[in-house]
Amino acid sequence: MNDTPGWASPGSAPSDGQEPAATGPAEPADRPNPEQPDRPQQPEQPGGTPQGPGVKWSKEQPPPSQWSAPTGPGQAPPPPPPGPGWGTPPPGAPGGPGGYGGPGGHGSWGGGWGGGWGGPPPAAKPGVIPLRPLGVGEILDGAVSTMRTYWRTVLGISLTVAVLTEIVVVLLQGLVLDSSSTEVLNDPSATLGELTNALGDALLNSGVVFLITLVGTVVATALLTTVTSRAVLGKPVTTGEAWRDARPQVLKLFGLICLLLLITAGVVTVGALPGLLVTVAGGAEAGVALTVLGVIGAGVAALWLMIRFSLSSPTLMLEKQGILKAMSRSAKLVRGSWWRVFGIQLLATIIANVVASIIVIPFTFLAAALSGDGVTGFLNSAGGDIGWTFLVISGIGSVIGAMITFPITAGVTVLLYVDQRIRREALDLELARAAGVQGHGPGATPGG
Repeated sequence: MNDTPGWASPGSAPSDGQEPAATGPAEPADRPNPEQPDRPQQPEQPGGTPQGPGVKWSKEQPPPSQWSAPTGPGQAPPPPPPGPGWGTPPPGAPGGPGGYGGPGGHGSWGGGWGGGWGGPPPAAKPGVIPLRPLGVGEILDGAVSTMRTYWRTVLGISLTVAVLTEIVVVLLQGLVLDSSSTEVLNDPSATLGELTNALGDALLNSGVVFLITLVGTVVATALLTTVTSRAVLGKPVTTGEAWRDARPQVLKLFGLICLLLLITAGVVTVGALPGLLVTVAGGAEAGVALTVLGVIGAGVAALWLMIRFSLSSPTLMLEKQGILKAMSRSAKLVRGSWWRVFGIQLLATIIANVVASIIVIPFTFLAAALSGDGVTGFLNSAGGDIGWTFLVISGIGSVIGAMITFPITAGVTVLLYVDQRIRREALDLELARAAGVQGHGPGATPGG
């Protein structure tokens, strides 16, 4: 018998110390043993009851006790007990539509039984997600619910990381990076060499800004991992607790970031190297075409690797693993689900960037209006001459946008890690025990 609450069938086992045979009505005390012959009438005993003649029982007896099982094949099973709460017999039962001998057969009884009990109970949800395999909408909703429920901690972490990241970006753009490449690219009279140099400078500027933003995103993901993991259990966490939990792994985290960046750069370099060699050898047009094809192929390979290792950060932070072990664990969790992980992360990135753009774009136009040439001059110059006013005001908008982007992307990454472990390692059972959920077990309906 399944002892899960709500699934035990009534009368299937003794209760309150009664034996199963005691559940039916008692037989007459004077019923003879069918194996013994009839005995003659005995004289009345003093002070006793007159003994009648031997009693013969008819071959046609009433049906057995209502809880007894059928005694042979082909016999109809008993109807369910008529006690309160059971209602009418379910389909397939004697007295109900489509009895055992009817079209419904045993399947009808099973359908009526399942319908009477209402199916399996829903999965426990002590925190922001139910403890079962998650659907896409549940992962996105869990990330937003974490940000809404623990907004003080989440926004505090996001604001700190965003401010530090944006300060570095603004200083680099204002002091180090050369913004004159945009003017050269917009000059129709520029030579091929000037265009090549300007394109290289523009790619370098964009690459530096992208790498700094990527580092900030990964750091925010690491710090928000503790918050999201506690949110899954429905337990609060402060910024100090999140930092104390993440601090021992910070150096490993930066090592992981550097290794992933080196892998990406190495893959892109290997892809572009044949074309560069052909260009140096004298085949300019063929070399450029081969370089472009190599970079595209290397980009696809780098994307595949980055998605494969995309769960390394939450693995490193939650499991306290080393760098290589975290990457190996991420590859194991993503194996067979690459497209699903890629699609969910791409969707989360698009949603976060759309929301952030709604905030950043007005700040960009405000910065252009308050700068020297106004919005018209900014549009005509295509950003060729960027001043400190523009950088600071647009940076404020970027900080506000990052406060929304970081929690969504970080929360989705952590919940994807939790979801993959639930699907592959039954992590929901451990989470239920950690959250103090009683009676949680396998059998819940999985998400899409």
